Amino acid sequence: MRRFSTSKSFADPFFVILLFILVIFGLVMLTSASSDLAKIKFGDSYYYLKHQLLYGLSAGLVGFFIGVFVYYRHWQKLALPILIVSLITLVLIFSPLGSSIKGGDRWLNIGGFSFQPSELLKLTFFIYLASWISKNESRSKSFSQGFLPFLVLVGSVIILLLLQPSTSTAVLIFLASILMYFTAGAKIRFLAIAILVAALGITLVVYFSPYRMQRILTFINPEVDQLGSSYHINQAQTAIGSGGLKGVGFGQSTTKLNFLPEPIGDSIFAVIGEEFGFIGSISVVFIFLLFIWRGIMIAKSIADPFGRMLTTGFTSLIGLQVFVNIGAISGLIPLTGVPLPFVSYGGTALAIFLTMSGIIVNISKYR
Repeated sequence: MRRFSTSKSFADPFFVILLFILVIFGLVMLTSASSDLAKIKFGDSYYYLKHQLLYGLSAGLVGFFIGVFVYYRHWQKLALPILIVSLITLVLIFSPLGSSIKGGDRWLNIGGFSFQPSELLKLTFFIYLASWISKNESRSKSFSQGFLPFLVLVGSVIILLLLQPSTSTAVLIFLASILMYFTAGAKIRFLAIAILVAALGITLVVYFSPYRMQRILTFINPEVDQLGSSYHINQAQTAIGSGGLKGVGFGQSTTKLNFLPEPIGDSIFAVIGEEFGFIGSISVVFIFLLFIWRGIMIAKSIADPFGRMLTTGFTSLIGLQVFVNIGAISGLIPLTGVPLPFVSYGGTALAIFLTMSGIIVNISKYR
């Protein structure tokens, strides 16, 4: 068994700076996107901001500093237990402890505390997958001992997510898992098989799910049913387009209250586009690209397979989620319910992404 140095250097400052720029911008943007809505629903313009600070940022900072100061190799020892706990919480959403919001059984309520098990799974699954791949190099080379078990492992998690239903999270985890697996050195023909299996699976899921099929049809022709299935994407693109080059100004969005669905969640990038215009939108995309690029550079600099795979998995997941959110709101891909990392409202998501980032920071110390 190969041994890797445990001597530390400094954490990557560029990654940390970019992270906190995104978090602070997210809180500022949430203040603007939610103020009118919060005032009407709760009589407090800062209700959503306070909730995000109390349940998202506070828990996220705890997770971040745990990730920063706990030696990342310890997570490898805990990989299986924390995955099992995460899977149990995912199953429990089908029990009386679970709650259905907008047609999806995605929340678990325990003792007055609510969270999304699918977000926790993003953290625990990639810790386990990084451990599983890195323990035996043949798992990225062998079909019977590596690729087939990989498909079974990922496929089992995907099925649980589709039952919620949480199609977007299932797709993100699958794509990030594929990137991890092939970064480890898997053969190209395995990639072709994985793409074929995924294409067949997605086709069947869409075919037997009317609302998923409707999203595909809406993407192909957004002019159909403009007050129904096409309403969300049309309003999002109207908001982005009305921002022009420089935007209408911070807090001045006119679509976020009466027209744009989910302005504090999936559609927050449309509010960014309206208030900060093309220049502001491109700036946000650029910061995300720098953040993802820095994560890739950290992964490339790590000799330890587990640290390299873990950084690759977390960075891939964040990067893919950014692409899916912005791509869907911009009309580049079919609309799906994926929040923008570090920016959209959602305490569980913010806490998990900050914890992932803390672990990456810790890994960066051992380049």
